[in-house]
Amino acid sequence: MKPDHIHVWSNCLAIIKDNIPQISFQTWFEPIKPLKLENGILTIQVPSLFFYEYLEEQYIDLLGKTLRKTIGPGAKLEYSVVMENSRMTNTNKPYTLNFPTSNKADLRNRPVSMNANQERPSIRNPFVIPGIKKLNIDPQLNSQHTFENFVEGECNRLARSASLAVAKNPGKTAFNPLFLYGNSGLGKTHLAQAIGVEVKKNTPEKTVLYVNANKFQTQFTESVRNNTQNDFLNFYQMIDVLIIDDVQEFAGKTKTQNTFFHIFNHLHQSGKQLILTSDKAPVELSGMEDRLLSRFKWGLSADLQLPDYETRISILEKKIYNDGLLVPEDVIYYIANNVTNNVRELEGALISLLAQSTLNKKDISFSTARETVDKLVKKTKKELTIDFISETICEYFGIEMDILQSKTRKRAIVQARQIAMYFSKNLTNSSLSTIGAKIGKKDHATVLHACKTINNLLETDKNIKHQVKEIESQLRF
Repeated sequence: MKPDHIHVWSNCLAIIKDNIPQISFQTWFEPIKPLKLENGILTIQVPSLFFYEYLEEQYIDLLGKTLRKTIGPGAKLEYSVVMENSRMTNTNKPYTLNFPTSNKADLRNRPVSMNANQERPSIRNPFVIPGIKKLNIDPQLNSQHTFENFVEGECNRLARSASLAVAKNPGKTAFNPLFLYGNSGLGKTHLAQAIGVEVKKNTPEKTVLYVNANKFQTQFTESVRNNTQNDFLNFYQMIDVLIIDDVQEFAGKTKTQNTFFHIFNHLHQSGKQLILTSDKAPVELSGMEDRLLSRFKWGLSADLQLPDYETRISILEKKIYNDGLLVPEDVIYYIANNVTNNVRELEGALISLLAQSTLNKKDISFSTARETVDKLVKKTKKELTIDFISETICEYFGIEMDILQSKTRKRAIVQARQIAMYFSKNLTNSSLSTIGAKIGKKDHATVLHACKTINNLLETDKNIKHQVKEIESQLRF
């Protein structure tokens, strides 16, 4: 017979394996070792603090449900985390620390009482089993999706500011509905849920609900099949803050749009808050009824754009700081420069890199980062030319190309021009005369002087050294 803790964990793994992708199971669950089972508390050993934090953030709900199903209702989980290079013990030998499972903020809604004038004895809740007089409505919010965890940049400043205003005064601002739109992975869901989390923190008595448009559609279809459309309608009309994600999924679904139209009208007229997200602006949505589109435009439409280089750096640095990790600067710059499609891919690249480092017990290095990023991102190799270098310099310093090429003697422009000449000389096969002709119409002597100036500054000016290092990381392939 296997010891109890091994037997229990084996049963847990069988359930978990059926509920997550194979690669995720191999990465995050196969390395775990069960240590003991006492008084309904299962202790498992994980290889690092990062590993523990990632499990708590991504898989705690699955772990909790699996343990309760395997052990019983009172089951609890405790982690034994392997720590290395302890200052406390003055040794280089690994040691362990025990951590209980974290306690997430309580985002639950309070039970909602039925209107006494309702003819039906109860209203069917699409999220719970019906048949009770008070509805316990799960807000469906992720406690990690907060404003504090959302990095602001030029690409999302309007959307974040409007979302914060709505969160502080739901239903009372001109931003009703608040319509957030942009490509996938730019933070629409995070920002929309951050409103819900903030509302629950400030006014716990308000009923908040986040639901994806596909789930809303499925619930509506089920209500039609069961002849409970009135219950469905009444349920949604009780919500104080309703967040509908991916409303573009309503396209072509006329009956669903009609029902949502009535829900929208009721909530809006009652002073309740609506937050909608979409991959397109209202004016670009097709397959939608005009009367619904006109209501989408009533409040504020705010877009989220691709994060610029500085914002990508900030996103990575914030995640690294929150996770208490140490990642070399050149690795951060490389990831930020090469993963540009969206925030989700950016964080995914970092997580993949950290997971590989943890499992392989190797330090994070630039070569490791390059291998990891190259596997995740399909790269299109850019030709390293004087024009490309000049464009990169202009983007980095936020100046127009015609300004770089002008005769202005402003110090900042002159220095940017000199850096462009420095990289053109070192990274291309172009002659000094060609470089000078293409950058400001200068002669070869000016280019030579610029290169000497930058070389000297690299030895004496920390700010220039930092700038050159960042630009170089953008030019590397």
